[in-house]
Amino acid sequence: MNPTIILSLAGGLGLFLYGMRIMSDSIEKVAGAKLRGILEKLTTNRFTGILVGIFFTAVIQSSSACTVMVVSFVNSGLMTLTQAAGVIFGANIGTTVTALLVSFKLEKAAPVILLAGVLIVMFCKKEKLSRWGEVIIGFGVLFMGLSTMSGAMAGMKDSPAVVHMFASLRTPVLAVILGAVLTAIIQSSSVTVSIMVLLANQGLMGMDIGMYIILGCNIGACTSAVLASLNGKKDAKRAAAIHLIFNVIGTIIVYIIFKLCVHQIVDGLVYVTGNNLGRVVAYAHIAIKIFQVIILMPFIQGIVKLTYLFVHGDDRKVGYRDSYQLKYIGEKSVLNPATAVVEAIKELDRMASLAIENLNRAMNVLMTLDEDEIQEVREVEKNIDFLSHAITHYLVKINQTTLPIEDLKNIGALFHVVNDIERIGDHAENIAEAAVRRIETGVGFSKDAQKELGEMVDMVNTLLRFSVEMFVKSTEEHMEDVVHLEDAIDEKERELQKKHIERLSNNECSPEAGALYSDIVSGLERVADHAVNIAFSNNYGEEIAEITA
Repeated sequence: MNPTIILSLAGGLGLFLYGMRIMSDSIEKVAGAKLRGILEKLTTNRFTGILVGIFFTAVIQSSSACTVMVVSFVNSGLMTLTQAAGVIFGANIGTTVTALLVSFKLEKAAPVILLAGVLIVMFCKKEKLSRWGEVIIGFGVLFMGLSTMSGAMAGMKDSPAVVHMFASLRTPVLAVILGAVLTAIIQSSSVTVSIMVLLANQGLMGMDIGMYIILGCNIGACTSAVLASLNGKKDAKRAAAIHLIFNVIGTIIVYIIFKLCVHQIVDGLVYVTGNNLGRVVAYAHIAIKIFQVIILMPFIQGIVKLTYLFVHGDDRKVGYRDSYQLKYIGEKSVLNPATAVVEAIKELDRMASLAIENLNRAMNVLMTLDEDEIQEVREVEKNIDFLSHAITHYLVKINQTTLPIEDLKNIGALFHVVNDIERIGDHAENIAEAAVRRIETGVGFSKDAQKELGEMVDMVNTLLRFSVEMFVKSTEEHMEDVVHLEDAIDEKERELQKKHIERLSNNECSPEAGALYSDIVSGLERVADHAVNIAFSNNYGEEIAEITA
C-alpha cells in the first residue's frame, strides 16, 4: 500500500478521535451538571432510564462516557443497579447517532463548522458560549478527520492488497472478534462503526460481513466501563457487568439471526437506503441496538441478579457515624469529573450531620456532666477533623480535573463549607470542655440559664437544618427563614448576655458560672454564623441583599 495513503488514514483517524474527544469533553463541561441532574432525577424506572440513556449518549456522543458516569453513580450509592441497567440499555441506542451523522457525508461542511467554532472561541467572552464554541470545533475537527480518511480510502480501492484483505474476511466469528478488538483499542464503538461507514461508501467492505463486525463493536465497547469499575466497589463492578452481559447476550441473539437471514436483512436495508451502503451500516447499527434493547428489556431484573454470580459478596457498609471512614469517596472511589462534586457534597452532608449531632451531645453533657459522653464528644470531633482533611484533599484532587462549568464555579464554596462544618465541630468540643470545667470547679447553672440555653440551641438547630438542606439540595426554599433566624439568634445572644450581666450584678450566679455561660452563648451565635455561611455558599449574595434590605 502507498505510504501516503497510510499516513493520510492515520492522520484522519487521529483528527477524528481528537475531535470526538474535544466535543465530548466540552459538552460535559458546559452541560455536564444539567445532564447529571437528569440522570439523578429521571431514572426512577427502567423506561425513563432508557430514554435518559438515549438522550444523554446522543448529546455527549459517547456511550462509554455515559456508562462510566453511571458506574460512578452506582459506586457512590447515588443510583441503584436497576436504574443503572435502564440507562445503560438506553446508552447503547444513543451511541448510534455518531455513525448516522457520518453516513450523511457532512465532511464537506467541516471547514465552515471549524471556522464557526474558532470565531466563537476567539470573540465570545462568556465562558458558556466559548465552551459551546469548543464543541463546534470538536465537531469540525471530527469531520475534517472523516474527510481525510475518506480521501485516503478512495485511494485504497486501487490497491490489490487492500482489496484482497477485505475480500478474504469471510468468517463471521473472525469478523466479530475483529470488531471487538478494534473497538477495545479505540475505546469507542461510534468511531469503529463510523470507519465502517466510510469503508462501505468506498465499496471496500462487504455488507454481510460488516454486520458481524458491528456485533463485535458492541462487545468491545464494554472495555471503558469495565476498566473504570476495577478500582470501584462491588456494585460499580456489577454496573459494568450489566453493560457486558447486555452486549454479549444481545450479540449472541443477533448473531444467530444473522446466520439465518443476514442476506435478506442486508437486501432490505439496501432497498430502504436507496443503495447507500454507508447508510446501510448506520441503519443496521441502529436496528441492532434497538432490537437488543426490546428483547432484553423485560429481563433487566434477571440481568441485575446475574451480575451477583460474577461479582460475589458486598462491600462493608459505612454508616454515617463510622469513624475515620469515607462513605461516598475514598481510595476505591471511581473518580469521574462529572460526578465528583456530587460525591463530595454527599460526604459533606454526612460530616455536617456528625457535627450537628455532636453539638447537641455536647449541650446535653453540659447539663448531665456525664464523663463518658464528654469523651464521646472528643472522639467524634477527631472523626470530624479526619473528614475535614480527607474531603479537602479530595477537593484539591478533583479541582485538577476537567470539571463541568457549574461544578467549577462551586468548588471554591465547597472548601469554605468544609471549614465551616469543621468549626461547628470545634464549638461542640469547646462546650464539652466547659462541662469539664464545671466538673472541676463545681459550678452550676440556674434553671433560668438552662432554659435560655435550651431555647437558643433549638433556634440554632433549626437554622442548621435549613442551612444544610439549602446547601445539599441547592435550593432557595428556606432562604428567608435562614436570614430571619440569623437575626433572631443575634438578638437572642444580645438578650441572653444582658440577662447574664443582670444576674451577675444581682449576685444571682458566680463569676465562674457566668463566664462559662457567656462563652457558650457566644459560641452558639458563632455556630449560627457558620450555618449561614453554609446556607449561602452557592452564590446567593444578591438574594441575601434583597432580603436584608
